[in-house]
Amino acid sequence: MKRAFFIVTILAIFVSCEKGEIIKGEFVYYDGAAVLQTQNEIYGVLITDKLHELNKKAETFKSEPTDMVSVEIRGRITNQKDEKILWENKVEIVEILDVTAPKKGDNNVVKLVK
Repeated sequence: MKRAFFIVTILAIFVSCEKGEIIKGEFVYYDGAAVLQTQNEIYGVLITDKLHELNKKAETFKSEPTDMVSVEIRGRITNQKDEKILWENKVEIVEILDVTAPKKGDNNVVKLVK
C-alpha cells in the first residue's frame, strides 16, 4: 500500500511540474516575433501552435498590429539558446488561461515603423 501511495505521489508531482507555471503579462506578436512582458521579466515566446492560437485570440483586442494585450498563460520557461529568439528567457505556451484588453490608461505603446 505504501508503495502504491509513493508511486501515485511521484506521478502527481511529475504531472504538475510538466504543466509549467502561470505567467501574467502583456503580449505582442508582430512580424514573426513574440514577446511576453511581466512586471519583472521579458520573455521571448517560442513559435508553436499555441502561440498562433493566442495571437488569434489577442487580435480581437488590438486596434494596431503592435498593440499589447493582457494575457494569462501556463508556460514552460527556459533559457536554452535559440537561433531566432535572443531574449535570455524564453517561454513555451502550454495553456492559454485568459486574454483581455490592455488596462485603460496604459500608454506604454511602442509603434514600430518599417
